[in-house]
Amino acid sequence: MDNVDLEVYLKQAGVWHKFIGKPETVHTSDAAKAAGVELRRLTKNLISQTDRGENVVLIVPGDRKVDLKAAAKLLSVRNISLVPFDQAEKISGYSPGGTPSVGHRTKMRVVVDRSLLQYDTVYCGGGFRDRLLELKTTDIIRLNNAIVADISNTS
Repeated sequence: MDNVDLEVYLKQAGVWHKFIGKPETVHTSDAAKAAGVELRRLTKNLISQTDRGENVVLIVPGDRKVDLKAAAKLLSVRNISLVPFDQAEKISGYSPGGTPSVGHRTKMRVVVDRSLLQYDTVYCGGGFRDRLLELKTTDIIRLNNAIVADISNTS
């Protein structure tokens, strides 16, 4: 899947969504400020890899840090590491800063941090670095057949 196909994918899936334009950004905190959204409702969609070579997406709130040890334990692997930006783009089909929570080029297991369930909708990368995508949290979980677990912390 690529940037052009994201909107088609969302329409075909029949999910409510809204794109929000903003100046181009890469980092979550900058994107939240530029778009005027709460950082805690803007997700980080972290393309990661297990020690077995499996690519996974870890979705956590923008104001929290991913707990890689908790994610590894959950997925029954020794460790998980974030992949470099250039590799992440090849795997997901989107450049970092534009990576959405759904519709990735490569089919991967997805883990959504439990704290995001408190919101009806959250924001994520909109396929490009100059837009965000608002989606229902339940649709992110359903479309990805995601695992919901505690995989973030505030420190």
